[in-house]
Amino acid sequence: MSSARTTTSHETIRKWVERHKGHPAIVRTGREGGVLRIDFDEPGGNDDTRLERIGWEEFFRVFDESGVAFLHGEGESRFNKFVAKETAES
Repeated sequence: MSSARTTTSHETIRKWVERHKGHPAIVRTGREGGVLRIDFDEPGGNDDTRLERIGWEEFFRVFDESGVAFLHGEGESRFNKFVAKETAES
């Protein structure tokens, strides 16, 4: 069974995403910013038309303003999720 780690380090997040052939992305919502996601290069492309790739600067601005942490799998696992920073610290 693989384990997961939580981080708020921009450098760690960027390296993990790029190592797993992902890209910073967002789903725009009615609230400011939107919901952060990681868009992976998949055969046939991504079917979620709401997903918009964005640059790292915007991604980390929304990340910091949202008060979240990045939960991610180790090794080859692509598991990832954004969680409340308070939850991650407890």
